[in-house]
Amino acid sequence: MSSYPPPRKRLGQHFLTDPRILGRIVDALAPAADETVVEIGPGRGALTDVLLQRAGRVIAIEIDRDLAPRLRERYADDARLTVIESDVLKVDFGALTGGPYVVAGNVPYNITTPILFHALRVPRPLRAVYLVQREVAERVVAPPASESYGALSVNVQAVAHAELVFRVPAGAFQPPPKVESAVLRITPRGDAVIVAGEEEAYRALVQASFGLRRKQLRRVVRTVCSLDVEAADRVVAAAGLDPEARPEVLTPDDFARLLRARRHWRRDT
Repeated sequence: MSSYPPPRKRLGQHFLTDPRILGRIVDALAPAADETVVEIGPGRGALTDVLLQRAGRVIAIEIDRDLAPRLRERYADDARLTVIESDVLKVDFGALTGGPYVVAGNVPYNITTPILFHALRVPRPLRAVYLVQREVAERVVAPPASESYGALSVNVQAVAHAELVFRVPAGAFQPPPKVESAVLRITPRGDAVIVAGEEEAYRALVQASFGLRRKQLRRVVRTVCSLDVEAADRVVAAAGLDPEARPEVLTPDDFARLLRARRHWRRDT
């Protein structure tokens, strides 16, 4: 079982092989000796090796049915590693860890956004570090009114602080991807602008609003909320927002106020 199968294009596999960058990723996560790390997509175990040098426990989630048993065999004598053969989107991190945890992973680029949101479900990790496509990292950290700012930026920043820690060249991977990569650190906020029961409605509102990102807010609210002109203006005013503003300049907190203003308007009518 010592040899590895070739990377599966279907799974978006690009294995990081540069030991210096692997070390920097773990430095960015900074796991404590008593912390549990959920590792997404351990692949051939390169990052797993470094995590086990620093963390108390690693739970590695690997969907590849050929790689998962190889990881189990490789670390058979280390009780601190648990390998879960599963689609990461089907794993409840809170139930799996049974307590506080952190997240790390070389995330498949074709499902990056679903993974980011999955890992931000309550109970959220203490912090998470991902190796992602550079363009996605730039969108996640983008400030309002910037070119890269959009629904992804708002939905992550509503509940977490996001940082682009450093960039990673394509040559650091085997096989090299066709895009540049970056390490993204996400730290859940203690002052999230939405509460758990609002998340689904918030994301839907933000997504629909950015579908009309060049339109004025009164038009956006009319369309998204199916309101007439007068009702839309009342909702926007109740949120304390400029009816001529466009979604691309609204902050995560602005969208939260808009969501609540719409909800209150519905209750009052």
